[in-house]
Amino acid sequence: MPWYAVRPRDPADPRWPLPGKPQIVLKGADPAEAREKFEQAYPSTPFGTPSTPVPDGAGSFAGDAEALVVEETAEPTPPR
Repeated sequence: MPWYAVRPRDPADPRWPLPGKPQIVLKGADPAEAREKFEQAYPSTPFGTPSTPVPDGAGSFAGDAEALVVEETAEPTPPR
């Protein structure tokens, strides 16, 4: 199975669940499966900020196909 890099199209997208990490690399049979795995692992932002609460699920990338870029990439180096 190939590896895919998943990142937000807009680096400032507040829905991105991994602050400080511009992309996540995971395996998938194709880009659609990689996107699905990402959406399952990170279903939503929990509650936004105290001044702008976001209910669970409203901050999700699910159903917004244009918001994520999924590109085939090399196998990531293992953490040390």
